Amino acid sequence: MEAVIVAGGLGTRLWPLTVHLPKHLLPVAGVPFVAHQIAKLAAADVRRIVLATSYHADMFEPVLGTGSAWGVELIYVTEDEPLGTAGAIRNVSGHLESAGDDPVVILNGDILSGHDLGAQLDLHRRHQAEVTLHLVEVADARAYGSVPTDHHGNVTAFSEKSPDPVSRQINAGCYIFAAKVMDDIPANRVLSLERETFPRLLSEGRRVMGYPEAGYWLDVGTPQALCRGSADVVRGIVTTPAYRSPPAERWVAGDAAVSLDASVSGGSAVGPGARVGPGAILDGSLVCAGADVGAGAWVVDSVLGPGARLGRDVVLRDSVVGDRAYVGAGCVLVDGARVACDTAIADGSIRFSTDV
Repeated sequence: MEAVIVAGGLGTRLWPLTVHLPKHLLPVAGVPFVAHQIAKLAAADVRRIVLATSYHADMFEPVLGTGSAWGVELIYVTEDEPLGTAGAIRNVSGHLESAGDDPVVILNGDILSGHDLGAQLDLHRRHQAEVTLHLVEVADARAYGSVPTDHHGNVTAFSEKSPDPVSRQINAGCYIFAAKVMDDIPANRVLSLERETFPRLLSEGRRVMGYPEAGYWLDVGTPQALCRGSADVVRGIVTTPAYRSPPAERWVAGDAAVSLDASVSGGSAVGPGARVGPGAILDGSLVCAGADVGAGAWVVDSVLGPGARLGRDVVLRDSVVGDRAYVGAGCVLVDGARVACDTAIADGSIRFSTDV
């Protein structure tokens, strides 16, 4: 069985972490995020995966290789220009070996999900569907497109974002396509699955099924969500075959240096070559490779990019420090503050979300 991972997005909501790296390669619990998706597919007996890349496309293969680490074959296909979710799928369809009614799994490249992919595939086959979508129910669907279904599980509509959603069910970003449906998407055009392809299939009377499941689901498209997703994997709130350590309050790379009197908890992850100084406190945070947390610093629900440095007694809460940036001693960064890559913040500064 084959799969496609749509991994061409710019990751603008994750700035500045995505200046030098595609969001799909950002670390989550010590491994590139996309590795969690590859491992999930491999566990569902997918053996050939096409990565639809665009932004920083040349960085994927050196990190992921041939796929042999997961027992799969990885194929890399690059869009010269971003084609949207449907356009990206059509762009890679010629690289698939599947045909006709063969099921092809398609994953959005920024979703961390604990749902049962095998059960979704089983439903797709039993109902001989042309497309089967994983659906989740959210408390407030106004920020999402709603996907109502009838009592048989057939999708009846795709409703755009609305102040009064028709359903709390939303598209969760994992689809099973009959291979022939992918070939029906017009080639070389910027197209959206949600706004164009799926509504067209319904208008043509094609069978589009919903697979609702209430398990863990998270869009990791913001720094806050990236922190949460990483911490949830470390703590065992969501399990993934790509993370093999037992549930714990922290994950620390083998060559990282954490002072004995530092506190690292809340599912914090400390990457390769990183350093956490004496008396520092990390809670629910993500410290990337080579970053340095100064003595007495307090870092909560925040991300330090590769090579970032915090001076003594820095307070960082719900904020992001970009690659190789320096935050001076005694600085306070809170409420969504973001520090650009390769910049320096003077000692004692106070910054809020408006300082992005």
